[in-house]
Amino acid sequence: QVQLVESGGGLVEAGGSLRLSCVTSGRDFSGADMAWYRQAPGRGREFVSDISGRGSITHYVDSAKGRFTISRDNAKNTVYLQMHSLKPEDTAIYYCNGPSGTYFAASWGPGTQVTVSS
Repeated sequence: QVQLVESGGGLVEAGGSLRLSCVTSGRDFSGADMAWYRQAPGRGREFVSDISGRGSITHYVDSAKGRFTISRDNAKNTVYLQMHSLKPEDTAIYYCNGPSGTYFAASWGPGTQVTVSS
C-alpha cells in the first residue's frame, strides 16, 4: 500500500520558518517526481512546488518563490519543504503527492497544518 505521511506543521508568527517533511512508502521513490500542495480554509487544493526524481529540477508557485525550498532525500524516501518568511496567507493544510496527472499515491495523506499568525 502506497502511503504519504506529512509532518512538521505548526503555529508560527509572520516572518517565521517551518520545515515540512513527507515520508513515503509502498513504491519506488527515487524515480518519482514529487510535489507539495496546500489547501486553505474554503479553498481548493493548490500547487506549491515540485521536484524531479533526482532533485535537479524544481518549480514553485509565484507566491513561494524566494521563500520556500523543496528538497528530497531518496535514501529516506522523504521530500521536504523549507519555508521562510511565512505570511498569514500561507496558512493552510499542506500535502505531498506526485505532480498532477502523475500522483505518487492514489490516496492523499493526512496533511500537516500550517498556521501563520499576523
